[in-house]
Order: sequence, then structure tokens, then C-alpha cells
Amino acid sequence: MRAFFDQMLRAIWAGFLGLIITFVGSGVWGALLTVNLKTSARVPWSVVPTAGFLWLLWRYLGGAGWPRSTSESRRRSLRTNPVSGPLLGWAIVAGVLAIAALAGYWIALSQLQLVKMRPDILSDYSKYPLLTVAVIIVMGSLNSPITEEAGFRGYCQTRLEREFRAPVAVALASFFFMLAHLNQGLYWPKLLVFYLAGVTFGTIAYLANSILASIPVHILGDLTFFIFVWPRDAARRLVWDGGADAWFWIHAAQAIVFTGLTILALRRLARMSGLAFDRSRRILFESAEQ
Repeated sequence: MRAFFDQMLRAIWAGFLGLIITFVGSGVWGALLTVNLKTSARVPWSVVPTAGFLWLLWRYLGGAGWPRSTSESRRRSLRTNPVSGPLLGWAIVAGVLAIAALAGYWIALSQLQLVKMRPDILSDYSKYPLLTVAVIIVMGSLNSPITEEAGFRGYCQTRLEREFRAPVAVALASFFFMLAHLNQGLYWPKLLVFYLAGVTFGTIAYLANSILASIPVHILGDLTFFIFVWPRDAARRLVWDGGADAWFWIHAAQAIVFTGLTILALRRLARMSGLAFDRSRRILFESAEQ
């Protein structure tokens, strides 16, 4: 019983680390962006200090800076192991398929709830200059993936994998990832899709043993949702207001079909990951024998 309690405490600590890293990175960006839009929306100056802060945070999490005694531990926790070209390619293929499925889930499920979703920041792009919108979308699609992958698939999931089997570790890290998005509203479709997104990113990071494979997928996901999905949240008709239209069924089918394709791509990625692991282990043993 004591061992189980200690394990749970370590799991909570892992989730807390992921949340802190995410809140620090997103908090700085959010605060600067808010001030930027309220004072001088025509000049997107907030991206410059945000980029500088993001670089410093990435460097520190990767082992740079004080204290040097924790440098190696921080480097391992960030999980930025090199990824081969074929493995990265299949990770992106699986990620793109998953993004298509997640978009379908988001759109279809959002029409099944009782109230419309609250629009997010920059939901109405017409209020701001095109340059400002473009630059902010790009920065938002870099800041969140980098900080969230470092926090949840790096520092959080690597610790959870020491305590639990990989599927449990991914599921727990995804739960903490979902909690990080509670500030966007208590809408069950949102929370479910964020959880599924966490499962996708966590699985890719685990199979590739690197967040360098999950970060580009996360970036593509954010760009897709920023441009094509989130701006239309408030305008979608609820099923209860007039029945399910053709678009509802199209997006429901999209979610199901692309979920199946994602699973197939992840299975391919898993096979490639296993082959890469066996090859690395064989090279290591041959080197030791020599």
C-alpha cells in the first residue's frame, strides 16, 4: 500500500512539472499578447520577447544554466533524442492523419453539446490587421507545441514511464495535458479532443523516443485548428437546434475513417521503432565485443 501511495505521489509530481512548464511558457506569451492587442495591435511586437524567452526556456530545460548538478537530469527529461529520417517521416504521416481525425471529432462533437462553445482569442480575425494575425498564429503554433511537448511528453511522461507501462504513462500524461486546457472552458468535446491529442502526441514521442518527432506534429495540429477549426466554433449550429445536417455526418465520418488510418500509421511507426531499437542494441553489443 505504501509503495502504491509513493507511486501516485511521483505521478502527481510528474503531472505538476508538466503543468508548471506549460503555464510558464504559455503564461508569458499570453500576457505579452494581451498587452500587445490592447495597446498596439497593428505591430505584433509581442512575438520578439516571446521568442527570446522560449529559446531561454528550451535551453534551460535541455540542461543549460545553473545548477550544473542537474544539467544531465534536465537534458534526459527533455527527451530530445535524435530521430532518423524514416522514423520522423512516419511520425508526421501518423500525426497528419490524427489531426484530420481530431478535427472531425472536434467539429462533430461540438454540435452535440447543449450550448455553443465560447470563442477563443483571435476567433474573429477581422478585428486585427492581417500581418498581426499571421504572425500571432505562427508564434502561437510554435509556443504551445514547444512548451507543452517539453512539459508533458518530456518532463512528465518520461517520469511516468519509469513508474508505469507505456500505455498507462501516455494516458496519465494526456490527462494532465487535458487539465492544462481547462482555462479554455469546461466543454466536454474540447476536453475529450485535447485528451485524444495528448494520446496522439504521447504515443509518437514514446515510439520515436523523442519529442523532436511529436513537436512538428503538434505544430501542424495547432496551425490547422487556428486557421480552419477554432475561428468557426461560435458559428456552428447545434444538432438540437434543427437536427444533424450533412456537414455533421461528413465530419463524423471523417473522424472515424481517419482514426482507423491513424492506428495503421502508428502500428507502422511502432514496427519501425522496434527495428531501430534492435539495430541500436545490436550495434552496441558488437562494439562491446570488439
